[in-house]
Formats: sequence, structure tokens, C-alpha cells
Amino acid sequence: MSSIIDEDPELSMNVKYSKGEDRGERLEGLVLLHENVDSCTDRQVHVSTQDGEIKAQKKLPAVKRSCFRAVEVKLVVLYLLILAGITTRYALNKSENNKLQIKHNKLNHSYNELQTEHQETKRLNSQLQEEVKKLKEKIEGKWCPEEWTRFGSSCYFKYTEWKTWSESQNHCKTRGADLVMINSKEEQEFISKFAGYSWIGLRANQTSGRSKWEWVDGSALTQTFWGEGWSDPYFGYRGVCCDDDGKWTGSYDHESTTFICEK
Repeated sequence: MSSIIDEDPELSMNVKYSKGEDRGERLEGLVLLHENVDSCTDRQVHVSTQDGEIKAQKKLPAVKRSCFRAVEVKLVVLYLLILAGITTRYALNKSENNKLQIKHNKLNHSYNELQTEHQETKRLNSQLQEEVKKLKEKIEGKWCPEEWTRFGSSCYFKYTEWKTWSESQNHCKTRGADLVMINSKEEQEFISKFAGYSWIGLRANQTSGRSKWEWVDGSALTQTFWGEGWSDPYFGYRGVCCDDDGKWTGSYDHESTTFICEK
């Protein structure tokens, strides 16, 4: 007779065998099972003899058999919590990324606008520099005829022959010039150095029934240097410079005096 015992590593089992004198054979087996406290599995022992196989099974109580279900529930809950955390985190990250992308787009748009404005500023600056350069070349490159005096960007000449205002203007025209038009204090001081009374390009012109002073080219006065009592524009009057104080006075068109041309 032989015995074969399948044994779980976590269990220990003792089997006692005896043969009685009564009819048949009697097998008395004592199986002692020791299991791990945390184990929830059923333990089964197999005892084999020549007469057959005897199975001994120890069933756990219902509370222990349900531990798997509790573990499964906990695992499911844990999985759902982890999944919820991952989903929430993903949503937050996505929202934050969207905000960062919007901010990035705004900054990029502002940068492009600044670049455009910068390019436009550079273009205008280059254009202005080119205009200044041309004007400078024009001023520096302008030459004055012999005996003419240069001041700023213009050339001046005082004719000593006496002519009426209209004759003086016509004479200046033949020289490619006009009677002088004074537009600054510095120019006024320069003209006063020529000394004596001379026609300047100032006239009292009648418009809409009233007279007003204007330059020979029709432009309005920007600065005036009238002597006392000479600022009123009487029709037919023409400007003269300069009196003993270096101020403007006036005289009728048909009268004659020296004149100053400017070109």
C-alpha cells in the first residue's frame, strides 16, 4: 500500500493509517491543515491508496471566502480614483496649455505689429534723412553770382539805382529773383545791414474790399518788424526797409528808391 499526498507549500499535513480485524478495511486519516492567516483560498488534500482515493477539503468560512470580492471592490474604487485623478489632471493641463497658447499668440501678434511699426519707422527715418541730405546738398551746392551776398540758403543783392516798386520787382525777375521777403529775425538783421531805405517784397493788397499786407509771392507774413505807426495796410502802399531803427516803413508804389533782390 502506498500514499500520495499533494501538499500546498503553505500547508503541513499528517496522515495516520491502520488496518482493523473487522470485515473490510478501515482507513483512518487525520489531516491537519495549517494555512496562512491572509490566505483566502480553499485548501484541498488528496490521499491515494490501493483501494481508491480519498479527498479531504477544508472550506473557509463565508466571511473569508468573500475577501476576494472586497479586494476586487477596493481595486475597482482605487482604479476609478486613479482614472479620475488622471482625467482631472489631463483636463487641467489642457486648459493651462490653451491659456498659454492664447497668451503666446497674443504676444506673437504684438511682436509682429511692433516689427511692422519698426520697419515703417526705419523707412520714414531713411526717407527723412534722404530729404535732409538732398536739401543740404542743395543749400551747400548753391552758388551765388558775383557780388551777391549769401545768407542761409539764399543770395541777396542791393541795387543802388532808384526805381518804383513795380520796376524794382521786374528788374529782380530778370535776374531770376524777387524783391526780398523777410521771414525771420536773423534775416531781418542781415537785411538791415545793407543800410538805407530800399524796397522789399511787401505790398498792401486789396481783397474783398479791404487791404492786407502780403509778400510778393502772395504768402502771408509770419513775422513783422514794423516801425511805429506803419502796420496798417493802406492800399497802394509798398514795404520799405529799413528806418534808422532797422524797422519796416512804407511808401507809395509810384515813388522811387533803391531795392534788394533775393534768389
